[in-house]
Amino acid sequence: MLSRSSQTARRRLAAATMAAVTAVAACTTTSATAPSATRAYDQLQRLGNPLVSEVFLAKRSHPTHGSIGPAQDTIIEPEFKNFVATVAGRDTIVQNTLAAVLLPDMLIVDTSKNPSTAGWLSWALADGYGGRKLTDDVVAAGLDAIFGTLIESAGNSCPQLCNDNVPAHTDYQAAFPYLGNPN
Repeated sequence: MLSRSSQTARRRLAAATMAAVTAVAACTTTSATAPSATRAYDQLQRLGNPLVSEVFLAKRSHPTHGSIGPAQDTIIEPEFKNFVATVAGRDTIVQNTLAAVLLPDMLIVDTSKNPSTAGWLSWALADGYGGRKLTDDVVAAGLDAIFGTLIESAGNSCPQLCNDNVPAHTDYQAAFPYLGNPN
């Protein structure tokens, strides 16, 4: 006859074995390629490039922009260019340039380029890697492209709107979370 402690140990082992078998069975699917349950997700917002939704589009257009994919960004292009023309007062060169680099609204990374050339819009404006560096001040650069002289030095510009006047973050760390305290 087993001692009381041996019986308790056996019961615990049996319970642990049953739990493990149940967990493995729950993870098993009937097909190697299809999950056992279909899931549907609703996209609420899409923010590939800063300012596309927030600056170029009216608030009423945000749900449309957030629910379509980059391939359908031709839907928002007229409103995008209209903002550049009427609100920012920029000519068709600036309208077309901004549309060409910001639409479709997605962050582009060209892995055939040298990663040291990474930077926001560097793929379009400097034949670079693309993506974003932690040090990129994308809001200030975006505002300068829309309202300032980043894209075109001549023509209408509005210096009061070409910078967000938020100082650059300077407290960087070598390990996650990479950013220290804000300024």
